[in-house]
Amino acid sequence: MKRYWWVVTLVVLIAMFLAVGPALAQTTYTVQPGDTLYGIAGRFGTTVPAIVAANNIENPNLIYVGQELVIPEGSEPPPATTPAPGTTPTPTPPPGSGGQTTYVVQPGDTLYAIARRFGTNVPTLVAANNIANPNLISVGQTLIIPGGSPQPGTTPAPGATPTPPPPPSGGSGGFALGGQATGMGAAGRMREAGMTWVKFQHKWSPGDAPSVVAGRIQEAHNNGFKVLLSIPGANLYPAPGEIDFNAYVNFLAGVAALGPDAIEVWNEQNIDREWPAGEISPTAYVNNVLRPAYNAIKSANGNVMVISGAPAPTGFDNGTNAWADNRYIAGMAAAGAASVTDCIGVHYNAGATSPHARSGHPGGSHYSWYYGPMVEVYYNAFGGARDLCFTELGYVSADGYPGLPPNFAWAANTSVQEHAQWLGEVAALAANDGRVRMIIVFNVDFTFYDVNSDPQAGYAIIRPDGSCPACATLANAVN
Repeated sequence: MKRYWWVVTLVVLIAMFLAVGPALAQTTYTVQPGDTLYGIAGRFGTTVPAIVAANNIENPNLIYVGQELVIPEGSEPPPATTPAPGTTPTPTPPPGSGGQTTYVVQPGDTLYAIARRFGTNVPTLVAANNIANPNLISVGQTLIIPGGSPQPGTTPAPGATPTPPPPPSGGSGGFALGGQATGMGAAGRMREAGMTWVKFQHKWSPGDAPSVVAGRIQEAHNNGFKVLLSIPGANLYPAPGEIDFNAYVNFLAGVAALGPDAIEVWNEQNIDREWPAGEISPTAYVNNVLRPAYNAIKSANGNVMVISGAPAPTGFDNGTNAWADNRYIAGMAAAGAASVTDCIGVHYNAGATSPHARSGHPGGSHYSWYYGPMVEVYYNAFGGARDLCFTELGYVSADGYPGLPPNFAWAANTSVQEHAQWLGEVAALAANDGRVRMIIVFNVDFTFYDVNSDPQAGYAIIRPDGSCPACATLANAVN
């Protein structure tokens, strides 16, 4: 009898092993453009912590295209839940739809991305689906796509070279290229470079009337450019309690009514140079500034694109004078910033390698030294819910100038030829990526150069001799 029970027990154990064996088997997955750990985990029926543990990932926001991940549970994706990367879910025409199709919202989708995929626009989707808030769609929601069909090149197959999206089309879709300029005196060179946007910065003070920027808006539009207004506070190192948020929000509402194409709400609010020391907080920024500003701007002019203030790309973090930008944007995401912005503002200005590189920078291995990791950190922080807008992106070269300030020594070997080449490369990457909606090149025509502190003109695409090597590389990237 005892032997019989041992045999039964052994059979049961073998059966249990065979039943659970496939669930315990590991498989591998190659990270594709646009992937996040959250999306990969959902696709394979596992969890982010499980993937992090299986791959010894130190920072869940830092994965890169081509990376091989061990998937600890399951050997293939669950059917018909989340499409594999590079595939577009097959739309099903509803009965009597008159050419309409339907689409089921997937993790990381935005109305902007869905509209671009199907060759339509956000207002059309909003109207067709009675959407009260275009920033709030949910996974599994079925959308009606009026007359839509998937557009070629919007979601490349894994490992394939993406087909470029439509040419720059401003804030309404596609990829947009622009430059920060002193005025429109270099409009011809900007057109030559393929730019369709210009950025002006206005440093707001209490008491400013919105009309103070009216001339800038008109100047840009008269020259055929869309205009982004970046509006931070005028005072450097503001004192605690100094910023009148209500007055600032009212100013933005008045500016929106004048018809700019985009407004960036503040600038580098994670450092005490722009925000009061001791009051730096992504939650306070979202609740006291970004959310009321978004509502005020959209109420005044629903066509204005709202861009969240780009943090300073820094790893310095003492909680009082600065927050590292990765921690700050994670805080913004947790505070609900994605629901009150159309695009996430980013600054990238410390590159000294090709944007394809992930190592070799003279300054070290910090993610903000490299374009690709920078995109991944910001995009993944929001789970892909919003595209990125680089409101400042530039490389500095001292060619033609008397050296660089000590804190810019990492760029000492960057030639003007590399400056032009890397700008072209980064524009091409962004135009084909699907995660970046806009790049504003910093800068077009600045002439201020302080060898001891601030080499702004070293970033300019128009060089001291009047040439513009980057004009051709940028144009080739986007045309």
